[in-house]
Amino acid sequence: MKMQKIALVLFASATLAACSAYETRPAAPAMVSNGMLTGSNGMTLYTFDKDAAGSGKSVCNDACATNWPPLFAMSGDTASGDYSIITRDDGKKQWAVKGKPLYYWVKDQKAGDKTGDGVNNVWRVAKP
Repeated sequence: MKMQKIALVLFASATLAACSAYETRPAAPAMVSNGMLTGSNGMTLYTFDKDAAGSGKSVCNDACATNWPPLFAMSGDTASGDYSIITRDDGKKQWAVKGKPLYYWVKDQKAGDKTGDGVNNVWRVAKP
């Protein structure tokens, strides 16, 4: 009987922990801050004009992706609303908004920076 109670307590604890982890998961991969999209870290997200909306592809790979790190989707993430998930050339998953892949800019230093807006006239702050 004592072992059954211990097992029940452990099961209940594990269930509650799983539920609380689920509830804290963000509803969307990005947040809106001052009219622009940011990652969960508060850093500005960008879109690339050379990415064709809705193509399911990113044309920013290799050195480009070093400077413009993708907003990666995690295993188990699911698309909803304006957010979709694309598959990159390297097989990794990336978030997109309204069909446009989302990226960070390596030169942004702190939350709220948007130094990537307008770079080479092809990078734009992502908007909701």
